Formats: sequence, C-alpha cells, structure tokens
Amino acid sequence: MLNPFNEQPIKTCEDFYNWKELAPKPYNKFDVDPYTRVRVILANGAEYEAVGFCHQFHRHCPDNDIRRELALLRRKEQQQQKRISALKPIGEGILEHTIGYEQLAVDLTAIFAERESNKYVKEAMNFALLEDFDHLYRYADLLEMDKGVIAEKLVGKYTELMPGRPTISEHRYPMDDVKRYVNFKQAGSLTKLDINILTAAEQQTMNYYMNQAAFYQNKLGRQLYTEIGMIEEQHVTLYGGLKDTTCTWLEEALMHEYTECYLYYSLMQDETDDYIKRIWEQHFNDELAHLHKVKELLLKHENKQWQQVIPQGEFPELLSFRSNIQYVRDVLANTVNITAKREEYIPVDKLDSDAKFFEYQHQVNYKDDYVASHNVLKKYIADNRKDYRYETAAHPIEELRDRKHDNTTVGR
Repeated sequence: MLNPFNEQPIKTCEDFYNWKELAPKPYNKFDVDPYTRVRVILANGAEYEAVGFCHQFHRHCPDNDIRRELALLRRKEQQQQKRISALKPIGEGILEHTIGYEQLAVDLTAIFAERESNKYVKEAMNFALLEDFDHLYRYADLLEMDKGVIAEKLVGKYTELMPGRPTISEHRYPMDDVKRYVNFKQAGSLTKLDINILTAAEQQTMNYYMNQAAFYQNKLGRQLYTEIGMIEEQHVTLYGGLKDTTCTWLEEALMHEYTECYLYYSLMQDETDDYIKRIWEQHFNDELAHLHKVKELLLKHENKQWQQVIPQGEFPELLSFRSNIQYVRDVLANTVNITAKREEYIPVDKLDSDAKFFEYQHQVNYKDDYVASHNVLKKYIADNRKDYRYETAAHPIEELRDRKHDNTTVGR
C-alpha cells in the first residue's frame, strides 16, 4: 500500500490555482451517482477542517516563521475548498443537498464502525450512526412534503429511509457527550484516520445547519434544521473528544495532512466520474506537498521525525463507499434504546430517575408538540395518512413499524 512519506511531491506549496481552475464544472444533479455527491461533500468537509485547524494554530503560535508557513498552506487549502464547493450545481436545493449530507453521515459511519478494532470508538460510531440515520428519514419526509422530491432517488436505494433512534430521544445533557480521548501514538492507523475524518464531516454538517436554518422557506423547516443542528453539535463534541489531546500543534498538523492525503487517495481510487476523479488526483498531489512541508516543520521546530507521530506511514485499508443496509439494521436492532451517561453508553431504562438526561429532556422537549422532528412527521402523516420511507424489509424495531404514528418514546 502507498506510503505518502515515500512519495515525491510533483507540486510545491506555492503552486496556486487560477480563477478559471477555481470554477470547475458542477456535477449534474439528475444523473450524478449518489456516492459521487457524497464524496464531494466529504472532501469539502475535510477542507473546512483543514482551514479551521490552521487558523486556530495560527492564533496560538508565537513564532511568525511557522505562522508564515501556515498562511501558505492555508491559502492552498482555501483554494481546494473553493474548487470542491463549485462542484455542487446551482439548481440543487438546500434540502436535496442535505440528503447528501445525511447519507454521507450514515454510510461513512457504518463503513468505519464495521472495520473499527477499538471497541470504545466503535461504540461511539454505532451510537451516532442511529441518530444520523433518523435525521435522514426526517429530512426525507420534509423534502417530499415541501418539494415533492422523492429522496429514494437521491440516495440511489443504497441507504434506507426509515426511523432510527428518534431525534426527540437524542437530546442529551451536554456533559454526557464528553468521552475519553484516544492515545494516537498507540492507536491503529484506521482508528486515527476514521476519528479525524468523522470529526471533519460532522463539523461541516453542524456548520451547514447552523447557517442554513435561517434560509429555509418555512417555519417548520427552519425549526427542524435548528433541532438537528443541535444534535450535530453533540456529535462534534463526541467525535472531537476522541482525538488525542496530548498532541502538539505540529504533531496534529502532520496528522491532518496525512488524513487528507489518505482521503483524497481513497476518493481517487473510488470515484466513478472521470472528471471529478482528476480533481481528487490533483488535490492528492497538493496534500502530498503539504504533508512533506509539515514533516519538515516538525523536524525543524520540535526535532521529531514523522515516524514518532505516525509509526506506520503506509495507508491502511482505503475508504470505499458501499451500501450498508444490513449493518445499520443490526445496529438498530441491538442499540436503539442506548443513551449516553458521561463517558459510557447504557440502556435508557437503566438510568436513575434523577439522571441529567431526563432533566434535560424535560426542559428542551417540554411537550412533544414543541419538537420539530416530531411535528414534521405528524404533519406529513396528517396530509398523506402515513409517513414517507424506503425500506427493504420490515423495520427491525416493532415499535417503529407503525407508519401512521410517529413514535416519541423509543430511546427516552
């Protein structure tokens, strides 16, 4: 498998794109493969994360020699983000794009969880997976109700559209989303990469919903984006809390660049659209130059070799998108009633009656009819006599099979 530290960059950090190159042709929303759309969203999230981290590093670094190098790297990351953002077509609406966000969250998390060897990290992934799965279902009903667009077509039948852990059950006391961090120097390569990628993806989703809520066309849609945006805040806390807090800024920068190299190389191998595949290849070569630059900075300023941060430089198993219907069903069947309590996950019926979860639920979900995720389904069912969903078989949870009633008790 390829080791990016052994590859010679064909670009430098000072090879910038011109304005024409920053405006590539968008994909066609009517015939794009759903996983191409998902790859575009994921790559955009990786660049958002890179830019955000680099700005934070800049603000916490007293050495202007390092800050100048960061400015150089950050400018190129910004250019990459602009190119990826331009791949989204103008005619793809907020809700259609949101379906892509949530399909990404479901299938990416399922792929990572299925291959994860760290039991604690796998538990976190499975936990959040069911919540994003329910978000996809809620947005799919809103999309059909408001736009007459069938989300089943957008997800290509790769991903089911049906209830997960009901969103109303996901609102937890803030302290219960803080988990134990993972020691990256001891963790396997896949674990480190998957935590970094999921953190970036969830961070982008949180930001997208924070910004889009106020632009939605009606009150109910605005409220749904607001509610689910709050859950994405919880997910960013969850995944970000798994990252190693003992890394130095330069060690973390090296891990960021390594993650981007891995991601673009994976996307390049996985992509079915030749035009977009070339963009992933160009960005992989950009990131290769960034990785070698940060490797030099680490040696110069901390006297550390890259192997002290990433002992195994060879890429592990690459990310390849696929349908995960049975895996999601299995997780649903086994963990839908799990909730969080501080660093652990436990069945909701094992919580003490005075647990913070119930207190928080009472405050934010004072009445079910105040909760947008419930009201979207309530309105859809009132208009259509049953909810909208795409299922390949009966729902694995009996309480969630009724299509004429939105369940608000599972998980609470």
